[in-house]
Amino acid sequence: MRIGLLRGAKCAVLVTAGLALAATSVAVARPQRIVSLNMCTDELVLRLADPERIASVTWLSQDPRNANMAEVARRIPANHGVVEQVLAMKPDLVIAGAYTTRATVGLLKRVGARPREFGVPRNLAEMRAQIREMAALLGEEARGEALVADIDTRLTALAKRRRPKPLRAIVLRPNGFTVGRGSLVDEILTRAGLVNIAAELGIESYGQIPLETVALAGAEILVLNDTPDSPPSLAHEVLHHPVIARLSDRLRLVPLPSRLWTCAGPSVVDAIELLVAAREQPR
Repeated sequence: MRIGLLRGAKCAVLVTAGLALAATSVAVARPQRIVSLNMCTDELVLRLADPERIASVTWLSQDPRNANMAEVARRIPANHGVVEQVLAMKPDLVIAGAYTTRATVGLLKRVGARPREFGVPRNLAEMRAQIREMAALLGEEARGEALVADIDTRLTALAKRRRPKPLRAIVLRPNGFTVGRGSLVDEILTRAGLVNIAAELGIESYGQIPLETVALAGAEILVLNDTPDSPPSLAHEVLHHPVIARLSDRLRLVPLPSRLWTCAGPSVVDAIELLVAAREQPR
Protein backbone atom coordinates (compact mmCIF):
# COMPACT_ATOMS: atom_id res chain seq x y z
CA MET A 1 0.00 0.00 0.00
CA ARG A 2 2.82 2.39 0.93
CA ILE A 3 4.60 1.73 -2.39
CA GLY A 4 1.38 2.40 -4.26
CA LEU A 5 0.91 5.70 -2.42
CA LEU A 6 4.50 6.73 -3.21
CA ARG A 7 4.02 5.92 -6.88
CA GLY A 8 0.77 7.84 -6.90
CA ALA A 9 2.44 10.85 -5.31
CA LYS A 10 5.30 10.69 -7.81
CA CYS A 11 2.85 10.58 -10.73
CA ALA A 12 0.98 13.55 -9.29
CA VAL A 13 4.19 15.53 -9.07
CA LEU A 14 5.07 14.63 -12.66
CA VAL A 15 1.63 15.64 -13.89
CA THR A 16 1.72 18.96 -12.03
CA ALA A 17 5.24 19.77 -13.24
CA GLY A 18 4.43 18.63 -16.77
CA LEU A 19 1.32 20.81 -17.01
CA ALA A 20 3.33 23.76 -15.72
CA LEU A 21 5.95 23.09 -18.40
CA ALA A 22 3.27 22.86 -21.10
CA ALA A 23 1.71 26.15 -20.03
CA THR A 24 5.07 27.89 -19.90
CA SER A 25 6.09 26.55 -23.31
CA VAL A 26 3.02 28.08 -24.91
CA ALA A 27 3.53 31.44 -23.19
CA VAL A 28 7.22 31.97 -23.97
CA ALA A 29 8.01 32.98 -27.56
CA ARG A 30 11.76 33.22 -26.97
CA PRO A 31 12.63 30.47 -24.49
CA GLN A 32 14.94 31.31 -21.59
CA ARG A 33 15.33 27.86 -19.98
CA ILE A 34 16.13 25.39 -22.76
CA VAL A 35 16.73 21.71 -22.02
CA SER A 36 18.17 19.46 -24.74
CA LEU A 37 18.03 15.67 -24.45
CA ASN A 38 20.05 14.66 -27.50
CA MET A 39 23.73 15.21 -28.32
CA CYS A 40 22.97 16.48 -31.83
CA THR A 41 20.28 18.91 -30.71
CA ASP A 42 22.70 19.95 -27.96
CA GLU A 43 25.19 21.08 -30.58
CA LEU A 44 22.72 23.23 -32.48
CA VAL A 45 21.38 24.77 -29.28
CA LEU A 46 24.91 25.54 -28.09
CA ARG A 47 25.80 27.13 -31.42
CA LEU A 48 22.64 29.22 -31.71
CA ALA A 49 21.58 30.26 -28.19
CA ASP A 50 23.42 32.24 -25.53
CA PRO A 51 24.66 29.95 -22.70
CA GLU A 52 22.61 31.77 -20.06
CA ARG A 53 19.43 30.68 -21.87
CA ILE A 54 20.39 26.97 -21.78
CA ALA A 55 19.29 25.17 -18.61
CA SER A 56 20.82 21.81 -19.52
CA VAL A 57 22.39 19.67 -22.24
CA THR A 58 23.25 15.98 -22.21
CA TRP A 59 26.32 14.64 -20.45
CA LEU A 60 27.53 13.31 -23.81
CA SER A 61 28.10 16.85 -25.07
CA GLN A 62 30.59 17.54 -22.30
CA ASP A 63 33.03 14.91 -23.65
CA PRO A 64 35.43 16.44 -26.23
CA ARG A 65 36.06 12.99 -27.75
CA ASN A 66 32.46 12.82 -28.95
CA ALA A 67 31.21 16.39 -29.10
CA ASN A 68 32.25 19.53 -30.95
CA MET A 69 30.97 22.05 -28.38
CA ALA A 70 32.31 20.37 -25.23
CA GLU A 71 34.10 23.48 -23.95
CA VAL A 72 30.84 25.45 -23.86
CA ALA A 73 28.77 22.46 -22.72
CA ARG A 74 30.95 21.96 -19.65
CA ARG A 75 29.76 25.31 -18.30
CA ILE A 76 26.12 24.15 -18.43
CA PRO A 77 24.39 21.62 -16.15
CA ALA A 78 24.25 18.14 -17.66
CA ASN A 79 21.30 15.75 -17.82
CA HIS A 80 21.01 12.02 -18.44
CA GLY A 81 17.66 12.18 -20.20
CA VAL A 82 15.60 11.35 -17.09
CA VAL A 83 12.16 12.93 -16.84
CA GLU A 84 12.58 13.91 -13.19
CA GLN A 85 15.76 15.81 -14.10
CA VAL A 86 13.99 17.62 -16.90
CA LEU A 87 11.02 18.76 -14.83
CA ALA A 88 13.23 19.82 -11.91
CA MET A 89 14.96 22.30 -14.20
CA LYS A 90 11.65 24.07 -14.90
CA PRO A 91 12.32 24.45 -18.63
CA ASP A 92 10.19 26.50 -20.97
CA LEU A 93 11.42 24.42 -23.93
CA VAL A 94 12.49 20.78 -24.14
CA ILE A 95 14.21 19.59 -27.32
CA ALA A 96 14.76 15.90 -28.10
CA GLY A 97 15.96 13.62 -30.85
CA ALA A 98 13.49 11.46 -32.75
CA TYR A 99 15.28 8.22 -31.77
CA THR A 100 16.68 8.87 -28.27
CA THR A 101 15.25 9.22 -24.71
CA ARG A 102 11.95 7.80 -25.97
CA ALA A 103 10.67 6.93 -22.50
CA THR A 104 11.25 10.46 -21.24
CA VAL A 105 9.69 12.02 -24.32
CA GLY A 106 6.68 9.72 -23.93
CA LEU A 107 6.22 10.65 -20.28
CA LEU A 108 6.50 14.36 -21.03
CA LYS A 109 3.78 14.02 -23.65
CA ARG A 110 1.56 12.04 -21.26
CA VAL A 111 1.67 14.78 -18.63
CA GLY A 112 0.81 17.50 -21.12
CA ALA A 113 4.23 18.82 -22.07
CA ARG A 114 5.15 19.20 -25.73
CA PRO A 115 8.84 18.45 -26.35
CA ARG A 116 10.08 19.42 -29.79
CA GLU A 117 11.62 16.47 -31.62
CA PHE A 118 14.27 16.65 -34.35
CA GLY A 119 15.08 13.88 -36.80
CA VAL A 120 18.34 12.91 -38.51
CA PRO A 121 19.09 14.85 -41.72
CA ARG A 122 19.87 12.61 -44.71
CA ASN A 123 21.63 15.27 -46.76
CA LEU A 124 22.96 18.82 -46.64
CA ALA A 125 19.65 20.33 -47.74
CA GLU A 126 17.88 18.70 -44.79
CA MET A 127 20.74 19.85 -42.54
CA ARG A 128 20.24 23.47 -43.61
CA ALA A 129 16.49 23.15 -43.04
CA GLN A 130 17.07 21.72 -39.57
CA ILE A 131 19.43 24.55 -38.60
CA ARG A 132 16.82 27.08 -39.70
CA GLU A 133 14.06 25.22 -37.85
CA MET A 134 16.10 25.17 -34.65
CA ALA A 135 17.03 28.83 -35.04
CA ALA A 136 13.37 29.81 -35.45
CA LEU A 137 12.41 27.73 -32.40
CA LEU A 138 15.03 29.50 -30.30
CA GLY A 139 14.21 32.96 -31.66
CA GLU A 140 17.67 33.19 -33.26
CA GLU A 141 16.84 33.36 -36.97
CA ALA A 142 19.73 35.72 -37.78
CA ARG A 143 22.26 33.40 -36.18
CA GLY A 144 20.77 30.47 -38.06
CA GLU A 145 21.10 32.25 -41.40
CA ALA A 146 24.69 33.26 -40.58
CA LEU A 147 25.54 29.63 -39.73
CA VAL A 148 24.04 28.35 -42.99
CA ALA A 149 25.81 31.08 -44.99
CA ASP A 150 29.17 30.15 -43.46
CA ILE A 151 28.60 26.47 -44.29
CA ASP A 152 27.74 27.31 -47.91
CA THR A 153 30.77 29.60 -48.29
CA ARG A 154 33.08 26.82 -47.11
CA LEU A 155 31.40 24.24 -49.35
CA THR A 156 31.80 26.52 -52.39
CA ALA A 157 35.52 26.90 -51.68
CA LEU A 158 35.92 23.13 -51.35
CA ALA A 159 34.06 22.46 -54.60
CA LYS A 160 36.65 24.51 -56.48
CA ARG A 161 39.36 22.09 -55.32
CA ARG A 162 37.67 19.01 -56.78
CA ARG A 163 39.80 16.94 -59.15
CA PRO A 164 38.33 15.70 -62.46
CA LYS A 165 38.51 11.99 -61.61
CA PRO A 166 36.96 11.06 -58.25
CA LEU A 167 38.64 8.40 -56.12
CA ARG A 168 36.81 5.29 -54.93
CA ALA A 169 36.19 5.19 -51.18
CA ILE A 170 34.42 3.14 -48.56
CA VAL A 171 33.57 3.92 -44.93
CA LEU A 172 34.21 1.38 -42.18
CA ARG A 173 32.64 1.89 -38.77
CA PRO A 174 32.57 -0.23 -35.59
CA ASN A 175 31.02 -3.71 -35.95
CA GLY A 176 31.82 -3.62 -39.67
CA PHE A 177 29.14 -1.10 -40.58
CA THR A 178 29.39 1.09 -43.64
CA VAL A 179 27.20 3.91 -44.97
CA GLY A 180 25.45 3.80 -48.34
CA ARG A 181 23.10 5.98 -50.33
CA GLY A 182 20.33 8.00 -48.77
CA SER A 183 22.59 9.23 -45.96
CA LEU A 184 24.38 12.41 -45.01
CA VAL A 185 27.68 10.51 -45.03
CA ASP A 186 27.10 9.58 -48.69
CA GLU A 187 26.83 13.26 -49.58
CA ILE A 188 29.89 14.06 -47.47
CA LEU A 189 31.90 11.60 -49.58
CA THR A 190 30.47 12.95 -52.83
CA ARG A 191 31.22 16.54 -51.85
CA ALA A 192 34.80 15.49 -51.11
CA GLY A 193 35.17 14.19 -54.67
CA LEU A 194 34.89 10.52 -53.73
CA VAL A 195 32.77 7.65 -55.08
CA ASN A 196 30.99 5.81 -52.27
CA ILE A 197 31.49 2.11 -53.00
CA ALA A 198 28.77 1.15 -50.50
CA ALA A 199 26.25 3.10 -52.57
CA GLU A 200 27.43 1.25 -55.71
CA LEU A 201 26.85 -2.04 -53.90
CA GLY A 202 23.24 -1.07 -53.24
CA ILE A 203 23.60 -0.53 -49.50
CA GLU A 204 20.89 1.79 -48.21
CA SER A 205 21.86 4.10 -45.37
CA TYR A 206 23.68 1.89 -42.79
CA GLY A 207 24.60 -1.74 -43.34
CA GLN A 208 27.26 -4.28 -42.41
CA ILE A 209 29.94 -5.20 -44.90
CA PRO A 210 32.47 -8.08 -44.69
CA LEU A 211 36.16 -7.25 -44.70
CA GLU A 212 36.54 -9.40 -47.81
CA THR A 213 34.36 -6.91 -49.69
CA VAL A 214 36.39 -4.03 -48.32
CA ALA A 215 39.55 -5.73 -49.57
CA LEU A 216 38.21 -6.62 -53.04
CA ALA A 217 36.01 -3.64 -53.95
CA GLY A 218 38.80 -1.62 -55.53
CA ALA A 219 38.83 1.11 -52.92
CA GLU A 220 41.50 3.79 -53.11
CA ILE A 221 40.53 5.43 -49.82
CA LEU A 222 39.31 3.65 -46.67
CA VAL A 223 37.62 6.03 -44.23
CA LEU A 224 37.80 4.75 -40.65
CA ASN A 225 35.50 5.99 -37.91
CA ASP A 226 37.91 7.31 -35.29
CA THR A 227 37.28 8.28 -31.67
CA PRO A 228 40.62 9.33 -30.13
CA ASP A 229 41.37 7.93 -26.67
CA SER A 230 38.13 5.95 -26.59
CA PRO A 231 38.01 2.90 -24.29
CA PRO A 232 38.54 -0.47 -25.99
CA SER A 233 35.42 -2.30 -27.18
CA LEU A 234 34.56 -5.36 -29.24
CA ALA A 235 32.68 -3.13 -31.69
CA HIS A 236 35.91 -1.30 -32.53
CA GLU A 237 38.03 -4.44 -32.94
CA VAL A 238 37.19 -4.71 -36.64
CA LEU A 239 38.88 -1.36 -37.23
CA HIS A 240 42.15 -2.89 -35.98
CA HIS A 241 41.88 -6.16 -37.91
CA PRO A 242 45.11 -7.35 -39.62
CA VAL A 243 43.35 -7.10 -42.99
CA ILE A 244 42.97 -3.36 -42.45
CA ALA A 245 46.67 -3.05 -41.64
CA ARG A 246 47.57 -4.93 -44.83
CA LEU A 247 45.29 -2.73 -46.93
CA SER A 248 47.33 0.30 -45.92
CA ASP A 249 50.00 -0.91 -48.36
CA ARG A 250 47.81 -0.14 -51.38
CA LEU A 251 45.24 2.43 -50.30
CA ARG A 252 44.98 5.48 -48.10
CA LEU A 253 43.61 4.97 -44.61
CA VAL A 254 41.85 8.12 -43.43
CA PRO A 255 40.90 8.23 -39.73
CA LEU A 256 37.94 10.59 -39.42
CA PRO A 257 36.94 11.69 -35.89
CA SER A 258 33.39 10.50 -35.24
CA ARG A 259 32.41 13.85 -33.70
CA LEU A 260 32.78 15.50 -37.13
CA TRP A 261 30.09 13.45 -38.85
CA THR A 262 27.87 12.02 -36.12
CA CYS A 263 25.67 15.12 -36.04
CA ALA A 264 24.52 17.38 -38.86
CA GLY A 265 26.08 20.81 -38.49
CA PRO A 266 29.14 22.88 -39.41
CA SER A 267 31.42 20.03 -38.34
CA VAL A 268 30.45 18.01 -41.43
CA VAL A 269 32.30 20.63 -43.49
CA ASP A 270 35.38 19.89 -41.35
CA ALA A 271 34.92 16.22 -42.30
CA ILE A 272 34.73 17.12 -45.99
CA GLU A 273 37.87 19.26 -45.67
CA LEU A 274 39.78 16.32 -44.13
CA LEU A 275 38.65 14.00 -46.93
CA VAL A 276 39.57 16.52 -49.62
CA ALA A 277 43.02 16.91 -48.07
CA ALA A 278 43.43 13.11 -48.02
CA ARG A 279 42.27 12.87 -51.65
CA GLU A 280 44.85 15.47 -52.71
CA GLN A 281 47.79 13.75 -51.06
CA PRO A 282 50.17 12.20 -53.61
CA ARG A 283 50.69 8.46 -53.33
